[in-house]
Amino acid sequence: MKVSVTFLKYKETLKKVIDELETTSADYLHVDVMDGKFVPPVVLPIPEIKEHLMNTRIPLDVHLMVEDPKEYIDLFAKGNTEYITIHAELNQDIRALIDYIHSKNIKAGIAIKAETTIEDIKEYLNVIDYVLIMGIIPGYGGQKMIPETVSKIHDLKRVREENNYHYVISFDGGINKDTRPLLDELDIIAVGSFITMSDNMQESIDIIR
Repeated sequence: MKVSVTFLKYKETLKKVIDELETTSADYLHVDVMDGKFVPPVVLPIPEIKEHLMNTRIPLDVHLMVEDPKEYIDLFAKGNTEYITIHAELNQDIRALIDYIHSKNIKAGIAIKAETTIEDIKEYLNVIDYVLIMGIIPGYGGQKMIPETVSKIHDLKRVREENNYHYVISFDGGINKDTRPLLDELDIIAVGSFITMSDNMQESIDIIR
């Protein structure tokens, strides 16, 4: 299982938390981007992205919670980005956005909110590289996991095996040392405040891994 560290909450500055994460064994930096429209907060506006995230050593796992993803796709395609994930609930042509991400030689992901089902995204499962299950309400760090969302991991794994699909399965929200045992079937685990608010980020990554 790979660890993707999100940083909605941190102790000091964005620069300091990213610099410290760069010294750890984290597999990805999970970059949450919010435009204040798709979800209420504004997180990582374009100037901050350009300043802090274009030259990272750790590959980026980008999660776009925005109404118009193309500008962000263009920007992150210039960085050390492995995955760009859009939301299934967008009022846009999802297949066209997946194709657009792929056109940038980036792996494309689809994220689903707690109320969105596997059935809702079945038409995309043969073309995507990554599925991100949201275990919390998108937009705010430090929430408790919604327990009902965990069953989607097994369902996605079953569908993948039955159809020989190639996507990886990730989960984001409410993960700590107590909830971690529920998530053994994941390929990538996205963890935030348990790591970024700890006194020793590497130690916390080791606990999760």
